[in-house]
Amino acid sequence: MTKIRHENELSDTPSRMARYHAQAVAPPLKKQKETAAAVPKTQSTQEKMVQSTAWLTVGNIFSRLLGAVYVIPWYMWMQPHGEAANYLYTKGYNVYALFLMISTAGIPAAVAKQTARYNSMNEYGLSKKLLFYTMRLMTIGGILFAGVMFLGAPYLSQGNPDLVPVMRSLSVVLLIFPAMSVIRGFFQGNNNMKPYAISQIVEQIARVCYMLASAFIIMRINNGSYKTAVVYSTFAAFIGVAFAMAVLLFSLFKERSAFRELVKESNNQITFSGRQLVLQMIAQAIPFIIVGSGISIFKLIDQYSFEKIMSLVTDYSAAKNAELFALISANPDKLTMVVIALGTAMATAGLPLITERFTKKDQKGLAKLVTNNIQLLFFVMMPATVGMIVLAYPLNTLFYRPNPLGAELLAASCVVGVMMGLLMVCSTMLQGLDGNMQAVSFLGIGVLVKVLTQFPLIFMFKAYGPLIATFIGLLVANMFLLDRIHVLSQFPFRQTFASIAKVTMMSLVMGAVAFIVKLGCEMILSSDSKMQSMIIILIVAASGGLTYMILALKTRMADKLLGSKVDSIRRRLHLH
Repeated sequence: MTKIRHENELSDTPSRMARYHAQAVAPPLKKQKETAAAVPKTQSTQEKMVQSTAWLTVGNIFSRLLGAVYVIPWYMWMQPHGEAANYLYTKGYNVYALFLMISTAGIPAAVAKQTARYNSMNEYGLSKKLLFYTMRLMTIGGILFAGVMFLGAPYLSQGNPDLVPVMRSLSVVLLIFPAMSVIRGFFQGNNNMKPYAISQIVEQIARVCYMLASAFIIMRINNGSYKTAVVYSTFAAFIGVAFAMAVLLFSLFKERSAFRELVKESNNQITFSGRQLVLQMIAQAIPFIIVGSGISIFKLIDQYSFEKIMSLVTDYSAAKNAELFALISANPDKLTMVVIALGTAMATAGLPLITERFTKKDQKGLAKLVTNNIQLLFFVMMPATVGMIVLAYPLNTLFYRPNPLGAELLAASCVVGVMMGLLMVCSTMLQGLDGNMQAVSFLGIGVLVKVLTQFPLIFMFKAYGPLIATFIGLLVANMFLLDRIHVLSQFPFRQTFASIAKVTMMSLVMGAVAFIVKLGCEMILSSDSKMQSMIIILIVAASGGLTYMILALKTRMADKLLGSKVDSIRRRLHLH
C-alpha cells in the first residue's frame, strides 16, 4: 500500500535540502547554505538557477562550439567531396537523432522531475531507488533500439546504400546513451549540474578527436574513400558517449557517501515498488520524449519532403536540390545549434527548480522563477542571434566556403533558432508544471502548421520556404505554451515582455555597432578568405560583446537576471 503524507508535513524540507547541497560536491551550493540567513529565499532560488544554467551553458556551449569548429578541418580534408560527405553525414544523423530522442529524450527530464519531487518531500530513498531501477530498464531499452536501428537501416536509408553503414555505425551509441541519460537526469534533479556539464565536455572532446584523427588518416594518409571516412566520423559518437559514461559513473561513485547520508535521513513515509516507480517515470517520460523530439520532427519533415517538393515546383536537378538541402539543414545546424544550446541549458537547469516550487505550492516563487527563466533565455539568446546574423557571411566562409546564398540561409536559420530555443524552455517549464499532455498537444499543433504550410511556402520562396514554415509552426506552438504557463504560474506577462523588448533593443544596438565594425574590417580584410574571415569574426564579436555587456550593466538588466554579484563587476568598470 502507498502511504502519502499531507502537504503541511513538509515544513522541514528546506533544511533537509540545504544539508544535501552542503554535502554534495558543488562548492557554490555549500556557500548558499552558509549565507542562507542573509539571503532572501527568492534570491537564493534565482542564484541557484543562474548557477545551474552557468554550468550547463558552459557544457553545452563548449560542446557545441567544438562540434562546430571541427567542421573546418573535417570539411577541408573531405575535399573534393566536402558537400557530399556533409550531406551523407547529416542524413544519417537526422535519423539517428530521432532514435536518440525516442529512446532517451524524456528520460533525463523525467528522472530529474521525479527526483526533484521526491527530494522536496525528503524522500531521498525513493530517488535512489528510481535511479537504479530506471538504469536497468534503459539498458534493456537501449539494446532493443540499437537492434531496431541496425536492422532497419536499409529501410530508413530511402534506398541509398551509402547511408546504411552510416546509420549502423550510429546505432551502437544507443547501447550506452539511454542508461547514461538516467544518471544525467539524477544529477539534474539534485541541482548538481557539474558532473552533467563535465560529461558533455569530455564526450565532445573524445568524439571530435576520434573523428578528426580517423578522417585525416583515411583521406590524407591513405587516400581512401570519403564514404568510409564518414562512417568512422559517425562512429565517433560511440567513443564520446563511452568516455562521458565513465565520467558520470566516477562522479556517482565519488558522491556515494553524501547520497547515503541523505537516504538515512529520509522520512520514508512514501513507499513504491520498483515497478510502480518505473511506471511513474515512464508516464512522465513519454510526453518529454515527444516534446523533446520536436526539433528533430521539424527537421525530418524537411529531410523527407524538401527535395521532393522542389523537384515538383522547380526544374532544378537532383544534385542542385541536394545542395540546397545542405544549405538549409546540414550547414547552418552546426552553427545555430550553438545558440539553441543556450535554450537547452535554460530548460534543463530550470526544470527541477520549477517542479520544486510547484510541488510546494509556492505561487509567488514559481511566478518569479518562470519570468526569470524566460527573460534569461532572451537575455542570452538575442545578442547571440543578432551577432550571428551580422557575421553570417564570414562565418559561412570560415566553416564552409564563400557563398552569398549560404550566408543568407544561415542568417534565416538563426532567426528560427530563437523559436527553437523558446520551444525548449517553454515546453519543459509546462511539463514541470504537470502540463505534460498539453505540451504534447501544442507541439502537435505546431507540427501540423509546419506540414500545412510546407508546400505553399517552398513553392513561393524556394529554399527559404522550409525555414519560414518552421518559424511559423514554432511561433504558433510557443504562443499556446506561453498562454498556458501564464494561466498556471501567473507570471507577470506585461513585465516579462517589457523586459524582452528591452533586451531586444539592446541586442539591436549591439548589432548596429557590430555591423559598423564589420564594415570597417572589410575595408582592409576579405570575407572570402578563411583566415581573414576568422580575424573579422574575432574583432566584431569582441566589439559586439563589449557593447552588450556595457548596456546590460548600465541598464541593470544583468543585476536583475544574474543576481547581485554583477554589481562588483560594474564597480570595477566604473559603470554607475
